[in-house]
Amino acid sequence: MPDLILFNKPFGVLPQFTDRGSPTERLTLSNFIDQPGVYPAGRLDRDSEGLMLLTSDGKLQARIADPKYKMPKTYLVQVEGEPDAQALDQLRQGVQLKDGLTRPADVDRIDDPALWPRDPPIRVRKNIPDCWLRLTIREGRNRQVRRMTAAVGHPTLRLVRWSIGDWTVEGLPPGEWRRDR
Repeated sequence: MPDLILFNKPFGVLPQFTDRGSPTERLTLSNFIDQPGVYPAGRLDRDSEGLMLLTSDGKLQARIADPKYKMPKTYLVQVEGEPDAQALDQLRQGVQLKDGLTRPADVDRIDDPALWPRDPPIRVRKNIPDCWLRLTIREGRNRQVRRMTAAVGHPTLRLVRWSIGDWTVEGLPPGEWRRDR
C-alpha cells in the first residue's frame, strides 16, 4: 500500500527536501520528515502554512497536484481590510490575473479561526483592519490565492492551507505529520 503523509508545514519551511545553492541554510521538509520514497503532491510557498500531502504513489501525486482533476484546496486567508460583497463576488466569479482568468472560487468571510501562533507574527497596522476568509480553489497557479486577494484590493497577510480534497490539517500541530489511514 502506498504511503500518504499529511504534514502541517510551518511558515518559512521550503516545500522540498533539499536546499541546494542557497547562501544561507533554510529549513526544508527533510528537517521534519524522515520517510524515504515520499514526494510532495503539489507545493506550498515558503511563506504559507498548512497542509502538504506527500506520497510514494505517482498516480495519486498527479491526481492531487494536476489542475485538470480540479481537486478542491481550501485556505484560511487573513487579508488586509474588510472585503465588501463586490470583492467577494469577484473572487466567486473568477479574477483576471496576468496569466488569465482564474476559475471561480468558493469564498466566505469567517470569524478568526483558532489557529496556532505564527512565528514571526504578521505585521499589524493599527489603522488598517483585517479579516479572515475561507477560500476554496480548484486549480493551482503560482501564488494564486495571494494574487487573487490582491487583485480585489485585499492583500494576503497570512495564508494557511486547511484542506486538500477530504484531507485536512485539523488537529495536526505545525511541524508534525501523520500517515493517512
